[in-house]
Amino acid sequence: MTEQVDTVVIGAGVVGLAAARALALAGREVMLLEAAESFGTGTSARNSEVIHAGIYYPAGSLKARLCVQGRQMLYDYCAESGIGHRRCGKLIVATSAAQVDELRAIQAGAAANAVEDLRLLTREEAQALEPQLACHAALLSPSTGIVDSHGLMLALLGDLEHAGGLLACHSEVIGLAAGMESVPGAIEITVKDGTVLVARQVVNAAGLHAPMLARLTRRLPARCVPRAYFAKGSYFTLGGRAPFTRLIYPVPEPGGLGVHLTLDLGGQAKFGPDVQWVDSSADLQVDPKRGDAFYAEVRRYWPGLPDGALQPGYAGIRPKISGPGEPAADFAIQGPREHGVPGLVNLFGIESPGLTSCLAIGAAVAAMLA
Repeated sequence: MTEQVDTVVIGAGVVGLAAARALALAGREVMLLEAAESFGTGTSARNSEVIHAGIYYPAGSLKARLCVQGRQMLYDYCAESGIGHRRCGKLIVATSAAQVDELRAIQAGAAANAVEDLRLLTREEAQALEPQLACHAALLSPSTGIVDSHGLMLALLGDLEHAGGLLACHSEVIGLAAGMESVPGAIEITVKDGTVLVARQVVNAAGLHAPMLARLTRRLPARCVPRAYFAKGSYFTLGGRAPFTRLIYPVPEPGGLGVHLTLDLGGQAKFGPDVQWVDSSADLQVDPKRGDAFYAEVRRYWPGLPDGALQPGYAGIRPKISGPGEPAADFAIQGPREHGVPGLVNLFGIESPGLTSCLAIGAAVAAMLA
């Protein structure tokens, strides 16, 4: 069965939902395809649910620009739509005297990204905010927050459907063919159940599987498809209530932001994610033994963490396009200008701060296809 549709978005994570919503609100006829049984069951359901301020990313990068833009868009959208969120703030802590200079460098880098509300605190000032915190100094980021990611995705889906868009689950895409002779300028999408869609525009927002899907795209230059790497992050939950009201982050480590403490909207604390390079995006089991290393990391900033307090929680996979030991790659948003295929946008490496940036990414995709 062949069906024609104006625009197809592949992947109903938070970024795919935001892109589909933006395109539908721009007047497109949008079909959102998701391989799983529901939306948002992959990376979007396995993260810290943090609204990032835009602190760590290289100046001028897409991560920096879209995070700062997306953060304000997200706060506004949550307020307007009644989505659970809280601008709780976070502390980035120096757990040794040598790291205090690193905090100053982080503050300078953040200012280059137009994040100018960071405040360097002394040990005494930090402990006045969080009495259980151990540190030499800390950076306060008042713009950092947390969000109900499932509530956010429900709202995005509601907007999409209200604008006439359609979500089709159990719809795994197994092939794309650009430059069809039968329908000039169209892209043919083959779904695993045998359905064939012919679309004028296609957005590949398949997250962990976006590079694989791009490799299956006929007439897309191979040079435009990055290699996929999978960086697993495990989380451990805290038994009992945490004595913190803000998020607590150590100074960043290679590959991630260190074993940090985040809170959900109910005040429950979790620690993580760590960084573990794996071969498969399906490797989502939490090894309880990894929790042993968490105690030493967490006790650098919370010496009062009780023995036996950490329980295995869940794991997520970062959809990276840079590997171990390499500098973290920027978001890759490739449109026709980059790869030469009319109507196609590929989204690669949309790891953190992808959740924070989702509305800004959606707007960028809609503008690229306008």
